Amino acid sequence: MLRVILVLQICGLLLLIDKPLAQDFQTFTYYQDDSTKLELDLFLPQNQSESAIPLLLYVHGGGFSGGNRTGGHNLANFLAPNGYAVASITYTLYMKDKNFSCGGILSEKIKAIQIAVNHLWLATVYMLENADKYSIDKEQIFIAGSSAGAETVFHAAFWDKATMNMYPSVSLPSDFSYAGLISGAGAIMDLNLITKENQIPIMMFHGNADPLVPYGTAAHHFCPTNASGWLMLFGSYAVYEHLKSLAGDAFLITYCGGKHNYAGKHFYQEQTPVLDFLEKVRNEQHFQIHDIQSSDNPDASPSQYSFCR
Repeated sequence: MLRVILVLQICGLLLLIDKPLAQDFQTFTYYQDDSTKLELDLFLPQNQSESAIPLLLYVHGGGFSGGNRTGGHNLANFLAPNGYAVASITYTLYMKDKNFSCGGILSEKIKAIQIAVNHLWLATVYMLENADKYSIDKEQIFIAGSSAGAETVFHAAFWDKATMNMYPSVSLPSDFSYAGLISGAGAIMDLNLITKENQIPIMMFHGNADPLVPYGTAAHHFCPTNASGWLMLFGSYAVYEHLKSLAGDAFLITYCGGKHNYAGKHFYQEQTPVLDFLEKVRNEQHFQIHDIQSSDNPDASPSQYSFCR
């Protein structure tokens, strides 16, 4: 992989930062109607093989109120030289100027997730329709996201499409399934959505002291039960244990005492575990891995997680 060494001088110290060279990308409109225009940035390997290439669709974080598709560029710059296409998408930020925390409205919070999920589905349809043009392997389409993006990819993979689809004229094939998903500090509203029949390989990384998106099972933002925005979520550890019970493929990296700032840990830097996961799935390896790491505040790890002591 081509790389560049950046030399930065900070407080009189010379720091060397090794990072991939920026890759070229193209911007496409993947959906447009009278009120909405949605775009994605598509990164392709510079040296493509004759065989079809895997694709990862990335959904940025930001509480459904902020962020943009450049949030996926670091990961794309890492994966493209390793033979992966990456599409980082724009989606409607429905919660902009709204309350996505405890004082918000539950139905509005769910609608924000539903809109983001539908836009991810639309982007997936666009890439399937253009798969031959860009030599995309339709059987190897992965999804990944950080924080709000992680909540989006969880529900995109497991929600019933017929029930939750907002664009019935633009639908995914009924038998379509993502090849796998990667979640940075994400969660799902109902573990029962993940079944023996529809499970896919999942990679997750999460701080177990995250005060916003629960690592285990708790309300979003740990809201009190009488809050108007109360929403139960099953986080990374709950999903990992559930997949283990289904004999599914799961890879969890726990940051003991880590807060929500670990949501982008392996998307913005240290992306090698993401590539390792993708390669395991493509090589049809089976795995249940729990990698326990220290954080910048390990003493904050909740006491119920004895593996962090």
